[in-house]
Amino acid sequence: MGIDHFCSVDGSDPFWDWNRTWHTHNPDLTQCFQNTLLVVVPCFYLWLFAPFYFLYLKSHDRGYICMTHLNKAKTVTGFLLWIICWADVFYSFWERGHGVASAPVYLVSPTILGITMLLATLLIQYERIKGVQSSGIMLNFWLVATVCATVTFRSKILQAVNEPETVNVFRYSTFYIYYALLLISLILSCLSDQPPLFSQAVKDSNPCPEAGASFLSRISFWWITGLMVQGYKRPLEEKDLWSLNAEDRSHTVVPQLVRRWDHECSKGKRTDDKTMYSPKRPSMAEKKDGRPVEESEILLIKAPQKSGDPSLFLALCRTFGPYFLVSSIYKIIHDVLMFVGPEILRLLIQFVNDSDAPSWHGYFYTALLFVCTCFQTLILQKYFHVCFVTGMRLRTAIVGAVYRKALVITNAARRTSTVGEIVNLMSVDAQRFMDLITYINMIWSAPLQVILALYFLWQNLGPSVLAGVAVMVLMVPVNAVIAMKTKTYQVAQMKSKDNRIKLMNEVLNGIKVLKLYAWELAFKDKVSTIRESELRVLKKAAYLGAISTFTWVCAPFLVALSTFAVYVLVDEHNVLDAQKAFVSLALFNILRFPLNMLPMVISSMVQASVSMKRLRVFLSHEELDENSVDRRAITGSADSIRIGDGAFSWSKEDRPALKRINVRIPEGALVAVVGHVGSGKSSLLSALLGEMHKQEGDVSIKGSVAYVPQQAWIQNATLRENIMFGQEKKESWYQKVLEACALLPDLEILPGGDTTEIGEKGVNLSGGQKQRVSLARAVYCDCSVYLLDDPLSAVDAHVGKHIFEKVIGPQGVLQGRTRVLVTHGLSFLPQADLILVMVDGEITETGSYTELLNRQGAFADFLRTYANAEQDGEPDGMTDGAPRKTLENGGPAAVLRQSQSSLNTPGAAKPQQKAESNDTQAKKTKSPDAAKLTEADKANTGRVKLAVFWEYMKAIGVFLSFISILLFLAHHVSSLGSNYWLSLWTDDPVINGTQPSREMRLGVYGALGLSQGIAVFCYSISVSIGGILASRYLHETMLYNVLRSPMSFFERTPSGNLVNRFAKETDTIDSVIPSIIKMFMGSMFNVLGSCAVILIATPLVAIIIPPLGLLYFFVQRFYVASSRQLKRLESVSRSPVYTHFNETLLGTSVIRAFGEQQRFIGESDRRVDHNQKAYFPSIVANRWLAVRLEFVGNCIVTFAALFAVMARANLSPGIMGLSISYALQVTASLNWLVRMSSEVETNIVAVERVKEYEDTEKEAEWKLEQSSVPAGWPTAGHIEVRNFGLRYREDLELAIHDITVIIEGGEKVGIVGRTGAGKSSLTLGLFRIIEAAQGEICIDGVNIANLGLHDLRSRITIIPQDPVLFSGSLRMNLDPFDGYSDEDVWRALELAHLKNFVSGLPDKLNHECSEGGENLSLGQRQLVCLARALLRKTKILVLDEATAAVDLETDNLIQSTIRTQFEDCTVLTIAHRLNTIMDYTRVLVLDKGKMAEFDSPASLIAKKGIFYKMAKDSGLV
Repeated sequence: MGIDHFCSVDGSDPFWDWNRTWHTHNPDLTQCFQNTLLVVVPCFYLWLFAPFYFLYLKSHDRGYICMTHLNKAKTVTGFLLWIICWADVFYSFWERGHGVASAPVYLVSPTILGITMLLATLLIQYERIKGVQSSGIMLNFWLVATVCATVTFRSKILQAVNEPETVNVFRYSTFYIYYALLLISLILSCLSDQPPLFSQAVKDSNPCPEAGASFLSRISFWWITGLMVQGYKRPLEEKDLWSLNAEDRSHTVVPQLVRRWDHECSKGKRTDDKTMYSPKRPSMAEKKDGRPVEESEILLIKAPQKSGDPSLFLALCRTFGPYFLVSSIYKIIHDVLMFVGPEILRLLIQFVNDSDAPSWHGYFYTALLFVCTCFQTLILQKYFHVCFVTGMRLRTAIVGAVYRKALVITNAARRTSTVGEIVNLMSVDAQRFMDLITYINMIWSAPLQVILALYFLWQNLGPSVLAGVAVMVLMVPVNAVIAMKTKTYQVAQMKSKDNRIKLMNEVLNGIKVLKLYAWELAFKDKVSTIRESELRVLKKAAYLGAISTFTWVCAPFLVALSTFAVYVLVDEHNVLDAQKAFVSLALFNILRFPLNMLPMVISSMVQASVSMKRLRVFLSHEELDENSVDRRAITGSADSIRIGDGAFSWSKEDRPALKRINVRIPEGALVAVVGHVGSGKSSLLSALLGEMHKQEGDVSIKGSVAYVPQQAWIQNATLRENIMFGQEKKESWYQKVLEACALLPDLEILPGGDTTEIGEKGVNLSGGQKQRVSLARAVYCDCSVYLLDDPLSAVDAHVGKHIFEKVIGPQGVLQGRTRVLVTHGLSFLPQADLILVMVDGEITETGSYTELLNRQGAFADFLRTYANAEQDGEPDGMTDGAPRKTLENGGPAAVLRQSQSSLNTPGAAKPQQKAESNDTQAKKTKSPDAAKLTEADKANTGRVKLAVFWEYMKAIGVFLSFISILLFLAHHVSSLGSNYWLSLWTDDPVINGTQPSREMRLGVYGALGLSQGIAVFCYSISVSIGGILASRYLHETMLYNVLRSPMSFFERTPSGNLVNRFAKETDTIDSVIPSIIKMFMGSMFNVLGSCAVILIATPLVAIIIPPLGLLYFFVQRFYVASSRQLKRLESVSRSPVYTHFNETLLGTSVIRAFGEQQRFIGESDRRVDHNQKAYFPSIVANRWLAVRLEFVGNCIVTFAALFAVMARANLSPGIMGLSISYALQVTASLNWLVRMSSEVETNIVAVERVKEYEDTEKEAEWKLEQSSVPAGWPTAGHIEVRNFGLRYREDLELAIHDITVIIEGGEKVGIVGRTGAGKSSLTLGLFRIIEAAQGEICIDGVNIANLGLHDLRSRITIIPQDPVLFSGSLRMNLDPFDGYSDEDVWRALELAHLKNFVSGLPDKLNHECSEGGENLSLGQRQLVCLARALLRKTKILVLDEATAAVDLETDNLIQSTIRTQFEDCTVLTIAHRLNTIMDYTRVLVLDKGKMAEFDSPASLIAKKGIFYKMAKDSGLV
């Protein structure tokens, strides 16, 4: 039985009839076709997808949705549809029963349809149970069913009108009811149900609307419109952002990657194990108990070399592979749809040429074009959405994994990469992956597109296509070579950039020292030289870029030219008509994209593979052995700490830094560890913490551990948070701790009490305050073992005594706990239960104070050396310097120190900024505002001002800007000209099967193309060069402005913000803005050109373009308002991620000691999520925009086609082809244009941010024009302070006031006072780091306020509190301006007692100091600072507590040098330890910012005033 008999009893109803369907002015489908195929298609669709969908729902249960009206309506409609279908079936049976012959189709089709409707109804219910709010599968089913039914519906109406006698009333009625119900179902399935019970969305304050959005809303991204409207009305803020979907959050994403990575690592380890234990494994050949054969061992040992490192790539694939596959499916569909446009264009040109074709064909093609382009848009945007979300998750995962790793790597591994490099892994490398994910599919998609395009071209033009292909293939290696070259340049540029940022980082961290020494210009030049080399590379890259742009833009043209030339010249009967020319052009345009993308994707992959390698190396670093310290073995015994035969090194390869260590410490003992600088005291504590590599022996500790590092690690949080450190608050205990650690007086002074925000690395606390906060943190957490690394070094004598009594000593808060105290303070030793004496990494003696004294060993010598120096009972010794050079980065302290010593400077010498103030301030109410210190990076709001663009144009040069614009114009005019010429050529009449004037046509076509190429090359170069000029100028001015800023600016501005300006923003100006401007101009002219061509061809389009233009403009403004703000919110929320990471890296040992890793990981995750919260809406906003814009573009294409069809009588095929091929491109150009215009706006913000430091306050001039300073000034060193006072900020009280002192030339004056009395403030006033608020200071009769700052600062010398060194040669650190001869430098070193050390170095004066002078010990750094002072040898020398951090030997060296070398100079010393100033001529005692006493030490002691009390505390009287 044929299909015709299946449809009708007598076979009179055929399945298909061309005359009825196509070659007619009123088309219709046959009854048979309608009853079979149109019924089966929707059923087939549903049955095909139902099983997969069912499995998907089974595994993705979102919770249960209660029955709602919507759901009831859906179910009832589905049920009714099922009944209608059964009615038809029963009617067929009824007919048969009554002998009416009816075709089998009337029985079969309704049966199939009925069963399908039942399935649909069941699916609706199953979706509800599984919590699906809106279903795409069902919506598509109803849509297909409705479309199929609509054809039948029209046909039935036509039949009823034209042949009323053939109507079957029952079947008609059921069909109309069926059709109505289908429409209802379709409308219902567009709506979204309520959220399921117990879903996340219910609990969330601001859930993401995506989950609850309907399917239509999801594919068109309508659900974000609410946010866009809000962003258009007012700038978006933090609170408007939705919370992240659960599956995008760190706690979901990161563990997946970490788990898979660990799995990879363990695979790698398993093969390693084989090598280690090979002899113990029975070989396969032997019996189980036999010994393995020797050969097998050797084989096993060789084999694992093949099993390489664990593969990060595999781990990433396993984690993110599934999403990747989903995106691939979308991509394939899209790639196939791309070729529908040119095909329809071919049919349209054919239609215009064939005047007999019925006009509905044209409208049909136009409608088809519209539907296909819209479908293509939705698919493509869905694809991008999946890609971007995957990219976002990938970044989250990488940042999370790196952070978690950073908390567990060993110190040796930590040393291999600087803080900057690790932060780069998070910022740069994670970003690279994110960018690659969107393009990675091009690896297979580009070849697929090329193959399809070539297939269609071959059909069109035959073998001549090969000429064009040859040109393209030749272009690929050219592009590849350029890409490789660019890559090398990029590496070079990155290297310069890293160096520049590293230097900037140091400059910003050591800015205080630069200002005190007046060295800004030397460092400005250093930065500028690096910057120049960077720009040279950029310039080379720009020329390459111009060549690649040239090939980019000219490739399609050259391809077209070569193809057409070969085609018409091979055979003169080959006529180039409109269909051939323009369809080929459309296909060439499609080809252009994949061919250009391939090199880009490949280079992007190369970059990502470099990043992947860096990440893999970092993630494979050796981790600290969790079990190196045994916490269980010791539980029952009386000992609290035990080390047996311990040998420890900083990494596996190093020599042991500690050897033969045997210690038993009973519970509750107070143990002092003493020894010279570098004898391994800090290392011993590190070993107890498990921070060192245990080479042999065993370590066990009982109970929890608290640790106070040598250099306090302070977080950027409030004081209270720093002390509580994640513990719950116990008020009474908290107060007790504050009191014991002598923090109460400081809280009085701090503007916000214990809620004062402490800046990065504790900038607004003095060294002593930081140390006390660090101690308070340890005491607060109430542990059983306390490891204290010289906590008393940075505090004043009496405070040290207080802390020892109240906290550490036998009567302190910690009595009964085990305390290991590294100290230099001899006065505490008699109270210790046990003393360990360390020499060169070994414990030489142990015992109590009296035992050791009687032994007359190393300890007795140690005491003798120091006791005289310390005059018995100066508790406040010197901090132990870093461990020896070899370990320099080593100890936990050093890890901190690395950044701290360089970074603290702003804070430390800054005499506790707010601290010195008078009583009145303490009594004032603490305003919440005063507690804030750092200013967060602000997000500017609103539109970018035109002024910024103007600034940028001025930076380029106005002339160059205009030249560039003219060149753009020239390029586009010639491009339009060449295509117009082509359309004239295709309309040439054909005479005897040939076109007569083809050579002339071809020649002109080629010439126009050539001029286009020249214009491209020129504008590309002019824009790039302009960009480089601009970035040079902007960087120079910013650097100068930042260096000219006063100290207060650096205290307020976190260094992260400044580094960000020099790294991120400068990079944007260097490399992003020029290329974006090129693309923006290109796409703008493209759009204008396309519109012009369409208007010329079909003037009717003029009616449509203005409303579409308005819509376009509106969408664009709408989008840019929100997108710009989201971008700003995203970049503002990005800094905290890195700040926190930076902070963590500096404090890893403290975090580990307290066991707070989980809390910090949680905090990091929170910050990453917070950042992605702003990033996610910006991705979606991009998709939202693209869908709307492409819709506008699709409308333009459709109308161009529609009006061409309407006017086909008087349109030549050439013009029509030109018009539609341009219209097909317009969508992409429009999309690009908005993208680029918003990119230009968002990126030009970089210029705004770089310029913003022009308007901040500046210091006084560095050099005055008419300098009034006599040549050798100051000659005598006579200082007169009259009624002097200063304040730290406008809104604060005077820190010191009414000070009047006269100091004669050559006098030695000590300045003393309690922490916060204003000692350092006075020196800051002397150097004009802070300008006077009242009174004046004169030196040798010259008022210093009238001098240029450099004139002043270069003529007086300071040895600052924190010895800051910069990375560079030792020589550079002593004399950055190269102003002294080598002899001078060596003499200074000799006097500073460094000559032997330096001459022992391989590079002598050129010895490279590492970042922050890491590879010298603290004491040596202090001596280098002394050498600086000796080299400058000015008449006035200021010593700022310089002795606080040095052991007594170094201290004595410094003091004696100063006494001999600066005999005739005026020396001002800010002293903690009074014994250093007892022989000075006079002492100035400050109290609460006022001058309390000023006289010789002897008479002050006789007076029995403040000084007497301090001397008594120090045991000097």
